[in-house]
Amino acid sequence: MEATEQSSFLRRVYPLDPREVTEEELAVIFAMTSRRPEAFDAIKEMVTAEKAADFHERWVLGYGHASVAEHAIIHMAVENVSRLACDTLEDNRLGSYTEKSSRYQLLERNAFYTPQELDAEPDAKAVYVAACQTLFDVYQRLVDGTIAYLASIHPQKENERDGAYRLRLRREATDTCRFVLPASALTNVGVTMNTRTLEHAIRKLLSSTLEEERTLGEEFKEQAKSITPTLVRHAERNDYLELSRSALEEQTANLLPLPPTSDPGPRSVSAQLVDYDHDAQTRLVTSLLYRNAHASYDEVWKQSKALSPAQQEAVITAALENLGPHDSPVRELEQIEYTFEYLMDYGAYREFKRHRMQSYLPQPLTVVEGYVEPPLIVDSGLSSTYREAMDVSADAYTRLTAISPRLAEYAVTHAHLRRVVTRMNLRECYHFFKLRVQPEAHFTIRDAAQQAMDLVKGVHPLLLKFINLRQG
Repeated sequence: MEATEQSSFLRRVYPLDPREVTEEELAVIFAMTSRRPEAFDAIKEMVTAEKAADFHERWVLGYGHASVAEHAIIHMAVENVSRLACDTLEDNRLGSYTEKSSRYQLLERNAFYTPQELDAEPDAKAVYVAACQTLFDVYQRLVDGTIAYLASIHPQKENERDGAYRLRLRREATDTCRFVLPASALTNVGVTMNTRTLEHAIRKLLSSTLEEERTLGEEFKEQAKSITPTLVRHAERNDYLELSRSALEEQTANLLPLPPTSDPGPRSVSAQLVDYDHDAQTRLVTSLLYRNAHASYDEVWKQSKALSPAQQEAVITAALENLGPHDSPVRELEQIEYTFEYLMDYGAYREFKRHRMQSYLPQPLTVVEGYVEPPLIVDSGLSSTYREAMDVSADAYTRLTAISPRLAEYAVTHAHLRRVVTRMNLRECYHFFKLRVQPEAHFTIRDAAQQAMDLVKGVHPLLLKFINLRQG
């Protein structure tokens, strides 16, 4: 009898097919398991579109049980949006994004966004459009010039097909020449989000000072409503986002010096370690021992602090020495945090922000911090052409700043530098450094990551001893 009773509790693992039920219904099916004893597929038969809408109106929207909305997933295709607006869309930690790559694709001429706000400023609009067209023309000239140079120093390999050879040269060229592209350059991005995150993303877009982003928010909302009509219906512009932004801009203007107005020219990316835990090694040892301890954190801390350096190293070694090249280190490393300030080009920043486990705060996108000048441009004898493009960008930026500093960002190139402060835990450092200092990484983000890694090794050599770096 006992065996028969136990046999009725059989483990089952099975998908609920989104082709049979809507995303809103799926969210309700999973939510109802907290109150109903039936199996998920049995609950599925009870849920209709009307019941799902009623449930979400009452519990998610009415009572604030927003976690239920995380079970409804939306896949959205976004095409021909500026890279500047794409940054705002992607600035949501719990989303997934795959974007058109300017490293591997040659961008079409004049594929840039012109802000509608400039319709009221025809002279400024003419300057802006001419600048963007010039930047795209220079981009094509640089691609042609660098390919010719690369062909002169990298001859075709034996048995290498003509098409493969041309593609190899073009990819190296576009990886460098994309620096002159403006932030207005158009891109495509595939977005996957749960509706709780999507609602927040829509609110941020609708609360933007840029018309393109507000319009993108409206379009996102309308398309999302066709999939989850209830869960995103109340996503609106947010007073807090708008008021806090303007209030802090005013505070900054009153309390800090005005930004510089001159462009310092070519500079290098850099990384500074501005804050770290001086007791990080003891903190990590405490965290590693705490998991299996039967004592308070304070007691484990005192015992860990009393250990000899060799004993502390043995604990850390036990946790990390078996770390494989594709393994994530144990979660205890998240207890250790570092604050960095980077000076990085806009192109590198767009790759850097994909590491969403960090907490990053970028300064406005401007031309006042200078720009990077890629070695391939110098070696190809194209520096003067490249610097002329930077001057065109700076002139357009200055003209648009008088109208709106945010609008001026559209004219800034991927080469221009911006400051970013970020707080990153040690576990994320392992992931970030391993990925971004490898030879295949883009060279400017690789330089910044290498500097940051060296700074951490300088203060905590043992904590990065077990990182598995890919070799060239």
